[in-house]
Amino acid sequence: MVVDVDGVLSDASGRQHLLAGETRAWDRFFEASVTDPPIPEGIRLVEHLVGGRTTILLTARPARLVDTTTAWLDHHGVGWDMLVMRADGDHRSSPDVKATALAGLRADGHQVELAVDDDPRNAEMYRSAGVPTVYLHSGYYDL
Repeated sequence: MVVDVDGVLSDASGRQHLLAGETRAWDRFFEASVTDPPIPEGIRLVEHLVGGRTTILLTARPARLVDTTTAWLDHHGVGWDMLVMRADGDHRSSPDVKATALAGLRADGHQVELAVDDDPRNAEMYRSAGVPTVYLHSGYYDL
């Protein structure tokens, strides 16, 4: 099972203002993730959906934030088996990053049976790749 972090487990609404306007402060946006509150309903939903599956957290957060991300997950009691993050310096869209990661997971022998994401573009990408998807509306994205 592949699960997104921001908008599913972590409430990034307090830092969305950093992406408003023409100049988006992506570095500050991602660095502010350490103070995100958890989304208890998202965490519980994922716990119920796991059902013995491997939990792969697939996030568009840059890999340089691996330590703060894992500390946040541990602090909030989020269970996971693998963490896949965007390579530092990769400025592709989230669906492009996650499609490449999905292909890599499959190439490594992982059978991705379910995805949970809050970005409608990612949900469409997963569905197009044949992965059943639970879409959670975070409100971060204009539909």
